[in-house]
Amino acid sequence: MIYPFFDPTVIVLIPAILLSLWAQFKVKGAFAKYSEVRAMSGLSAEEVSRRLLDRNGLSGVRVERVPGELSDHYDPRDKVLRLSDSVNASRSIAAIGVAAHEVGHAVQDKENYGFLKFRNAIAPAVQLCSTASIPLFLIGLVIGSLNLLNLGILLFCSVLVFHLVTLPLEFDASARALRMLRETNILSQQEIGGAKAVLDAAALTYVAALVMTILQLVRLIALRGMSRDE
Repeated sequence: MIYPFFDPTVIVLIPAILLSLWAQFKVKGAFAKYSEVRAMSGLSAEEVSRRLLDRNGLSGVRVERVPGELSDHYDPRDKVLRLSDSVNASRSIAAIGVAAHEVGHAVQDKENYGFLKFRNAIAPAVQLCSTASIPLFLIGLVIGSLNLLNLGILLFCSVLVFHLVTLPLEFDASARALRMLRETNILSQQEIGGAKAVLDAAALTYVAALVMTILQLVRLIALRGMSRDE
């Protein structure tokens, strides 16, 4: 039975919720720790971004500062690498690692990296599917429509595909970042370990998002089954 004020299938999400909380704790902890460690090169994250972009033939990509904390990203449409307030001017190992990671995405874009092209292509549709999936599913539960339940689940599957594609994309960008920092000697071998700790912690958040999506899909399927049994 599906109770109006308590959905027992929420229990399925508990492992993913705990993993997400742990991932956020790891990211904040690693970033805070290595934000206090100044890189021996003395370069800021903005300077590192510019140097690595130019080295990879991406002099046309702009580097911009954006408000917020850890809101760093590469925009493939506008060809802009945006660094957050907490990263842009920082000369720490953490900030340099984050900046190099975003350069990794810019290099992926230049090389027409398959996972990036696919994710960019499906992103608009996934956003629509994500917005519509749960409302359609809930309407299906209320009126007892198996077709709407199935449609909601099908649309939600697109979110799972998006996260499945994102995971290797992020891992690859981090691997590129560490390789570039090592090859250019912007960070020493010892400092590379700190940058890797920050990027590994960040990658854990994408793993947590994937696990949450998988368990949410399991939950929707369970709810559909319970609805049919009533």
